[in-house]
Amino acid sequence: ACQSLRAGDCRVALVGGVNALLSPIWSIPLSRMQMLSPTGRCRAFDASADGFVRSEGAGAVVLKRLSDAIADEDNVLAVIRGSAVNQDGRTNGITAPNGLAQRALLRSALANAGVPAAAVTHVETHGTGTALGDPIEFEALAEVLGEGRPAGRPCWIGAVKSNFGHLEGAAGIAGLIKVVLALRHRAVPPVVHFSKLNAHIA
Repeated sequence: ACQSLRAGDCRVALVGGVNALLSPIWSIPLSRMQMLSPTGRCRAFDASADGFVRSEGAGAVVLKRLSDAIADEDNVLAVIRGSAVNQDGRTNGITAPNGLAQRALLRSALANAGVPAAAVTHVETHGTGTALGDPIEFEALAEVLGEGRPAGRPCWIGAVKSNFGHLEGAAGIAGLIKVVLALRHRAVPPVVHFSKLNAHIA
């Protein structure tokens, strides 16, 4: 949608995602593979992370070029400076994301936005609450966003999945909406169910 807006293919884009658990067809194998949290709580980056939580939800946003939104006197809540998409590549399985691919995606998004890594002060993470996936994601973020970062300048992380679980096909839009709300209220909400950092995260 952002690329289409920049290219002038459209003037307005409605972007959204929906996840509805209408059948147990995926929950059964995920449960058998012990990927789901037996406690039903998403504990992103926590030592007690025990799997992800499937959930339902929907969200949508209206996107315009900033110049058009200003000309139309729209209520602008946030500006998307850039975006990037890639594929996870080869991994040991769905619970073990590819850290190199995550680093490449972060660098691509920063380059597309024209933003230096040290300028980023908040990231809404994937944060699924898995003992293996969370440290891999955290290491990628730390390496890329730590480049050129002055001492004492933190980068806060959030994980909306800790509030209501993994919206799967709607997870991205949920994260975007949470970031927009955080910007609007000038506050980063704490990660729910977090008490002690995963020992595999430095």
